[in-house]
Amino acid sequence: MDFLLTMLPASGGGAVAAAAAAVGGLAAAATLAGKAGIVGIGQKDRSNAPPAVPGLPLIGNLHQLKEKKPHKTFAKWSEIYGPIYTIKTGASSVAVLNSAEVAKEAMVAKYSSISTRKLPKALSVLTRDKAMVATSDYNDFHKMVKRLVMAGMLGSAAQKQFRDTRDTMMDNMLSTFRTLVTDDPHSPLNFREVFKEELFRLSLIQSLGEDVSSVYVEEFGREVSKEEIYQITVVDMMMCAIEVDWRDFFPYLSWVPNKSFEARVLTTESRRTAVVRALVNQQKKRIERGEAKVSYLDFLVAENVLTDEQLTMMVWEAIIEAADTTLVTSEWAMYELAKNPEIQDRLYQEIQQVCGDDTVTEDHLRQLPYLNAVFHETLRNHSPVPLVPPRFVHEDTKLAGYDVPAGTEMIINLYGCNMNKKDWEDPEAWRPERFLDGRFDEADMFKTMAFGGGRRVCAGALQASTISCTAIARFVQEFAWRLKEGDEDNVTTIQLTSFKLHPLHVHISPRAATN
Repeated sequence: MDFLLTMLPASGGGAVAAAAAAVGGLAAAATLAGKAGIVGIGQKDRSNAPPAVPGLPLIGNLHQLKEKKPHKTFAKWSEIYGPIYTIKTGASSVAVLNSAEVAKEAMVAKYSSISTRKLPKALSVLTRDKAMVATSDYNDFHKMVKRLVMAGMLGSAAQKQFRDTRDTMMDNMLSTFRTLVTDDPHSPLNFREVFKEELFRLSLIQSLGEDVSSVYVEEFGREVSKEEIYQITVVDMMMCAIEVDWRDFFPYLSWVPNKSFEARVLTTESRRTAVVRALVNQQKKRIERGEAKVSYLDFLVAENVLTDEQLTMMVWEAIIEAADTTLVTSEWAMYELAKNPEIQDRLYQEIQQVCGDDTVTEDHLRQLPYLNAVFHETLRNHSPVPLVPPRFVHEDTKLAGYDVPAGTEMIINLYGCNMNKKDWEDPEAWRPERFLDGRFDEADMFKTMAFGGGRRVCAGALQASTISCTAIARFVQEFAWRLKEGDEDNVTTIQLTSFKLHPLHVHISPRAATN
């Protein structure tokens, strides 16, 4: 879900300039800002405040965030201003955290003061004003839906119910790879297409009880294919989530129309809702016929504690979250293994020593420490969510020894935490061995903060790690992997995310001794 939960714009400077022009230029906007009580960085007399990055009146530091990777800019600033500093984004004061130590303090020790979500307009609309686990504030609703998602799908007991489905997913991917390499052994294959198709199949079965091939959507007046379901419920939503409304940064200008933005967001949201509602209603008819299945929807219907709108949102969240982050991490892991044959060989030797002639399964994962290291080093080097969704400091608190006032927004820069040279030697290098030096407890899933921490720890951490690790192990056990020629430096990602702009293309060859 990482893709969904980003905040800062890729072109913030341009959006701000357009906003100023829309109200008669920077001078007029500055006058409005003055009336709103906004001051520039460094003008407040708070001797124990975190260091502030110098910026301009009104727009603060937005003009310095024009590049498409603000998390990298934040990391560079941390080398100058330290692991916590403040910036201005229009009307908001934002504290940016760039070390694991400070991030854990905020997520765990000071959570009671920093537990409210601050969503931009696009996400407020797409999430129906926080009506889902990942974006809701920590309140009674969040506690209820977190309990439901853990009991019905993502908790350890619930995960056992979907073991056969995950095993089938692995078998299907390996079968597809075998067919592709047999049909054309010299052409590179598109890893993402194979993995994405099976991952979406898994998400549909877990969420709805079956791998839906199509659904009739009343609002569209036609049948919608599985490919279109994926486009509307996953891809379109992700793209829309990063739409920027400049009024998020200048709330005192909220009266200025932004009709094109509003139309895009509302259209995307209504199409998503129509499709998911149709999927839910289709399965409700099955349930009414007494045809029960093991699924999240069946569980939620039996619990009977959600409204129809809440039920729709919970099912959609289950679909999109299962179909995103795991793909990002697995694709990067296979990219790195294909790029580094000596590491790939070491992992293969570990699998052979543990499994012998047996196919590696989820039951073997705890016996494969190097596999675990490969997984966590991938999370560290390619954080699926470079920037944690912004939170709102709702009462004065201390963080890293500094006074942080109520009203401050807070962003945790996971990229900065995982590239912090004080915590990681040669952080730019991808070296799984760093997780085998005894520094970390092997059972600690939160070595890199990729799954968050404290009460808001990622509900899908167990499923994501299980699927990704099992897939990586099976892929390496059966095939030797190498990158398509010229793709060694093909690491461009989509805007603020870690999602590879170009799908991973690889050459694979069956191992001499296959299972």
